[in-house]
Amino acid sequence: MNHQKVGISAIAIYVPPYRVDLEKWCEWANQSWEKVENVIGTGFRMMGPNQTVYTMAANAVLDLILSHEIDSSEIGFLALGTESSTDNSAGSIIIKGMVNKELQRRSMKPISNNCEVPEYKQACLSGIYALKNAVRFIKTDAPSLKGIVVCSDIALYQIGASGEPTQGAGAVAALIESNPKIAEVRTSEAGSASDYRHLDFRKPIQYRAKQANGHSDFDLELPIFNGKYSSSCYVDGTLNAMDNMSSKNSGHLANHLRGTKAVFMHRPFKRMPITAFSIAYLYALAHGDDSDHEELTRYINLSNLDQNKILDELLNKPNVSDFPENDINREAFPLTTQLVKIIHKEPDFQTNVVSKLSFGSTLTTEMGNIYSGSVFGWLSAGLEDALKNGIDLSNEEALMIGYGSGDAAEVIPIFFIEGWQESVKLTPFSSAFKSYINLTHKQYLKLRSEKTTNGIDYNLKNEFVVRKIGSEERIDFQDAGIEYYEFLN
Repeated sequence: MNHQKVGISAIAIYVPPYRVDLEKWCEWANQSWEKVENVIGTGFRMMGPNQTVYTMAANAVLDLILSHEIDSSEIGFLALGTESSTDNSAGSIIIKGMVNKELQRRSMKPISNNCEVPEYKQACLSGIYALKNAVRFIKTDAPSLKGIVVCSDIALYQIGASGEPTQGAGAVAALIESNPKIAEVRTSEAGSASDYRHLDFRKPIQYRAKQANGHSDFDLELPIFNGKYSSSCYVDGTLNAMDNMSSKNSGHLANHLRGTKAVFMHRPFKRMPITAFSIAYLYALAHGDDSDHEELTRYINLSNLDQNKILDELLNKPNVSDFPENDINREAFPLTTQLVKIIHKEPDFQTNVVSKLSFGSTLTTEMGNIYSGSVFGWLSAGLEDALKNGIDLSNEEALMIGYGSGDAAEVIPIFFIEGWQESVKLTPFSSAFKSYINLTHKQYLKLRSEKTTNGIDYNLKNEFVVRKIGSEERIDFQDAGIEYYEFLN
């Protein structure tokens, strides 16, 4: 019996043209540009006043269909992953409606009436959950059909908060099918983890609605979060999911990580995934065999840190869920984090850890944090990077590591298909970032506080926008708050 391969055949990205240059932002906020560039990135995008997560998603899906000449009538599963919904009733069907109207205007086949249209929510992990379920749908229900997963989010933080430079907006759409053209997704070998982390990152919408005070509805997107605790939760969730993945494979996590060609993680900002994966690798060494322990000892010997204390820290990881009850700003792995900084440029560590995170790392410094789409965006950037540098990923394994603020994480092995380059050429990551306008400080503040462009001279074209928002709430007709869309030619 042949092994049925299901996975990713194409990826397309949309980001709004309204860009915040982080070097300029550092001048506005009196922050260190050197530190921000090193830790976070170089820029991020913001939605315009006539854009929503639904229009961004529809733009990515339409680009995917047109660029890869997908027969829309064969799409049986269209899933939206987001934590930025503005309608508590509908989600993916809104995207399908927009896309179908434009496909029919072009005399093309629409997405079928029989297409399933679920929406997934679990913070930034929602897109990975959508991916897993799209793969399951193709495998169990409809091997001859196709699925599309689209992640669309807006990341906003209060002005002056530590998270402000890590904002972003964008959508990523991926085609899922049998005999994939880019990578097989092996959900049966994936590792899962979840735990309730009360005070990590939440979006209590009713509270924000009461606090809006006439400001932009963007204010509803502002999270309640604890930054240091979030970092601890990110690392802990990743470790738990990796342990689960390892139990389904060789059981030797360190060897598995060494044999992996590339790693693509949820990327809230540039430094976070590098730190998390570095700690994960040292954690795997501590739980490994004698040769793993020897490698770990070599790393520790490059520092003045106490080997026994580091081993104890890695072998007895704390219960992060208890941190809010004693010290919410406690670091989960303080000594290991120090060690990572010291050994970052050590040759073996570069080969076994850092190099795996290098694919697309420069390209993604412009992506910002697009929440559910971050890991998919990084994958797309990594593929373009490998293509440009003549690196053939065929038959190599990579890990997609998704994370949903505090509560859940997934580690999914994917295996690249021979000929992956042809699909990547059609919708390269960088093509989504070519058109933009840099916001001035006043324009940035106006867009944030009042959702107006304040004289920005940029004409959107060849994309979906919100034409108007309904306002009627009569007995015989209601459309209050419902968005009407149009495609700008």
